[in-house]
Amino acid sequence: MRANTQDFRQLFLHDVPMMDTRAPVEFSKGAFPRALNLPLMSDIERQKVGTCYKQYGQQAAIELGHRLVSGVSKDERMQQWLAFAQANPEGYLYCFRGGLRSQTVQQWLRDAGVNYPRVIGGYKAMRTFLLETTESAVRECQFTVVGGLTGTGKTEVIAALGNSLDLEGHAHHRGSSFGKHATPQPAQIDFENSLAIDVLKKRAAGVQHFVLEDEGRIVGSCSLPLSLHTAMKDYPLVWLEDSLANRIERILKDYVVDMAAEFVALHGDPELAFNAFRERLSDSLQRIVKRLGGERFQRFNTIMQQALDEQGQSGVVDTHRGWISGLLTEYYDPMYAYQREAKSARVVFAGEQAEVIDYLRSNTAE
Repeated sequence: MRANTQDFRQLFLHDVPMMDTRAPVEFSKGAFPRALNLPLMSDIERQKVGTCYKQYGQQAAIELGHRLVSGVSKDERMQQWLAFAQANPEGYLYCFRGGLRSQTVQQWLRDAGVNYPRVIGGYKAMRTFLLETTESAVRECQFTVVGGLTGTGKTEVIAALGNSLDLEGHAHHRGSSFGKHATPQPAQIDFENSLAIDVLKKRAAGVQHFVLEDEGRIVGSCSLPLSLHTAMKDYPLVWLEDSLANRIERILKDYVVDMAAEFVALHGDPELAFNAFRERLSDSLQRIVKRLGGERFQRFNTIMQQALDEQGQSGVVDTHRGWISGLLTEYYDPMYAYQREAKSARVVFAGEQAEVIDYLRSNTAE
């Protein structure tokens, strides 16, 4: 029989499958990438047991829990746990603190002839471990930040490096007002956990100098860890450059061509997908109407709606270049130019994509 474990590092380094026996509402607020929610109790059952615990104490709550999870409901859940244990013989189970719920599931499995180990300390201990993983990296490692005007391909640079942390990838957002994907962002806790596991694995592989994209405090709806964001303000900055024509083409691909394809993959029906894509693109421009001002918004929106009409009728996306060009030259570039000037003392290198990648590989590889 495999023993219960507190070796959180090995669990996350090796993507060990884990059975999360917490209630669905707890799981939805935050979980781990390789965890499957197979709860001991439903949300309503958990609420009833919690109320009983407050009013009558632990023993009464335990007895109520056994009455609620019995008969057919217990049999159905047992089948799910047994199937998970059979499919994942190397896995573990856990609850919030490694207490009664995981111990109960473990005992019931044992009664059925299956010895399945649990994580001592449960979700809370693993979550604390991951938070400290990120904090220790901020304290102990070196970082370099990649900045540049909108559309220069900073994400492409991040993807080309083995020692990078893709903050936008973990947040499932491209970082601008137009950065939403067709599918939702992760919960804040899921974002933090995913980032920490990435840090853990790269440090285990020997990385001690990380490369990040220059980001604000919030990427879509996901907030960067405060210590990381605070430290980013002082990290060395590499500035990525590219022509306006290349930047327009990159944004056209990312925010029009690829985004439309995401909605098709999500919805299947082409008409439904295009309508959802059109609404998303229009809403993205609407989000910055106050910063654009009425005149510019109306001008860009007119071009965008004409481009969407043409795209919907023929699939041609050429007209989108009009509002993209205007948005870059009249809105994003002046804003980034101001930021570039404010950060000029931190800039250690500037160049186009190939040059920047070569520089980072030569100067940040440990």
